[in-house]
Amino acid sequence: MSSLFPHLFEPITLGAKTIRNRIVSSGHDTVLDDHGMIGDDLVAYHEERARGGCGLIVLQVSGVHETARYTNHVLMATDDSSVPGYRTVAEAVHRHGATIFAQLFHPGREVMDGERGMAPRAVAPSDEPQERFKVVPEALSTSAIKDIIAGYASAAKRIADSGIDGVEIVASHGYLPIQFFNPRVNTRTDEYGGSPASRRRFLAEVVAGVREAVGPDVVVGLRISGEEKTEDGLVATEVLELIGHLDAMTVADGPGSGEQMDCLDYFSITAGDSSTLQGAVHIVPSMQIDPAYAASLSEQVKKITDRPVMVAGRINQPHEAETAIAEGRTDMAIMTRAMICDPAIADKAQHDAVDEIRACIGCNQACIGHFQMGVPISCIQYPESGRELTFLPRPRVRTRRRVLVIGGGPAGLKAAAVAAEQGDDVVLCEREPHLGGAVLLAQELPYRSEFGGAATNLSAEARRAGVDIRTSTPVTQQMLAEVAPDHVIVATGAKQRMPQLEVDDEAVVVGARDYLSTQPSLPAGRVLVTDWKGDWIGLGIALRLAEARVPVTLATAANFAGAAIQQYTRTLLVSQALRAGVDFLNDARLVGVDASTGYLQSTLCELVHEVDGVAATIVSGAPQSVIPDLDFGSASVRTIGDAVAPRTVEEAVFEGLQAASSLAAAS
Repeated sequence: MSSLFPHLFEPITLGAKTIRNRIVSSGHDTVLDDHGMIGDDLVAYHEERARGGCGLIVLQVSGVHETARYTNHVLMATDDSSVPGYRTVAEAVHRHGATIFAQLFHPGREVMDGERGMAPRAVAPSDEPQERFKVVPEALSTSAIKDIIAGYASAAKRIADSGIDGVEIVASHGYLPIQFFNPRVNTRTDEYGGSPASRRRFLAEVVAGVREAVGPDVVVGLRISGEEKTEDGLVATEVLELIGHLDAMTVADGPGSGEQMDCLDYFSITAGDSSTLQGAVHIVPSMQIDPAYAASLSEQVKKITDRPVMVAGRINQPHEAETAIAEGRTDMAIMTRAMICDPAIADKAQHDAVDEIRACIGCNQACIGHFQMGVPISCIQYPESGRELTFLPRPRVRTRRRVLVIGGGPAGLKAAAVAAEQGDDVVLCEREPHLGGAVLLAQELPYRSEFGGAATNLSAEARRAGVDIRTSTPVTQQMLAEVAPDHVIVATGAKQRMPQLEVDDEAVVVGARDYLSTQPSLPAGRVLVTDWKGDWIGLGIALRLAEARVPVTLATAANFAGAAIQQYTRTLLVSQALRAGVDFLNDARLVGVDASTGYLQSTLCELVHEVDGVAATIVSGAPQSVIPDLDFGSASVRTIGDAVAPRTVEEAVFEGLQAASSLAAAS
């Protein structure tokens, strides 16, 4: 038992199963499926989290009906071909003492993509349009409704018979079961619509059917948004009323039996709704949202049920989970992204090794960001996630070599840490006094301070691995001779580059990196922020200035501000910028500045835009790679990260992992 987290590591019983601790990896789509089935990649992914000490793992959604295909890579549990995959992942998770459930899912109108790029087709209680994916669903017939309800039960039975410990009915985020309950979405007047009792009927029949199908020894839970936090979404009082009805439900324990079984064993509480951008930000809340914020919703649920309650919502650290449980706000803590970032977080917390935890920073870039691009999820700090079969377990070199890493940004730190873990003798040289590279600038942007955790985590990993770290140490030809490396990894990053502009001598023009690093005072008046990529930098600087009551115009050469940022994160940032009064100009590149006017060329046509009354211009342009002019002699050389081509932290860390792994393969 952990001395720091006694509540977090106390076992808990859900229905017929006892879970070894209160840490949960909730259902999340990984895009690690094998043509809609559970394959080796997905098994390895979940086994790594079970090995790392997680108490309960909930698999990603499993479709219960052919109309439940909300993406082209969803798992399906509609026939027996799915059974071997469920059996294999259950055995893998059980080997390490963890418990595993599977989610039962139908999206209703929340369908992301159609077949082979066609517009999505969806079914729902009524034909009310969905705003986010621009879907107009087909209203379900009564016979189709009953067929889908039967699909939940048959999928649950199939999954349970494969060795999975429990099933979780997904009624969260505006998916089909809760669409039936929402009077703003369900406009039916038959037995499945109209009155509150009729609108509850679909979910009640699903819950009862699932329990009857799996019996008393399989856990049955319900995942539901405690509040949908969007226009026309359900509010907490409506959800609590529904939970109260479901909590009281029982069914007969077999035909002719006088015994009754409780229908539900636990409630999994989250927030948000998929149908609007405003509600969707709560599906995977980014670093702008406070840690453990949804515990206020689970706390309300605990007041009306004696069943265990778990909650999701930015619980990234064990102390956040411990506090929420100790205060009685939840019984279990969902820490999904925390375990994408560090699969061993539970084991580290249990042994009080909190300083070794690689903390999630809530950037959303490679987890939900990858999912929304239709590619396997990972983590910008820990690219081994989702690539377990490629990079884990870490190999050991057969012959210890001398490795010199030039540059202490994310790429160099990852390469150095992994190479040292594999057994090489590693020296890392950074010319600046601090490690972290461009990450140190990124953390200066509004609502981005957590991003600095990436540098902290990577630096700590390199030190623990035994890397000889030398800051304020530029690499010279003489040093190369002294170190005498067998291998050199060049991770020298990138520098600011200003575009070719016509600039009046009286104009104040500052590069974005200079602005963030030196914080210069600007003359009073409107600031024009120009942004070539549509990423955090231009939007973040504009937001900072606007929140300081400086009039700002943000001009981006992208289609819209924040175009390169993950959708949920962008939604919050742009909404904050709108409230702060930022003026937006899209599809425009800066070409000139005079004493009071910025001139921008449309990227779409011959039009030129003029922004008047400009006191200063801040330019976020394309960076330029930094390449050292050195003779490396007989040493093998590999260049990684921004030194190859300026991109993001994700590519830098991944290439650091690749470079170090290739050293082990070549040894």
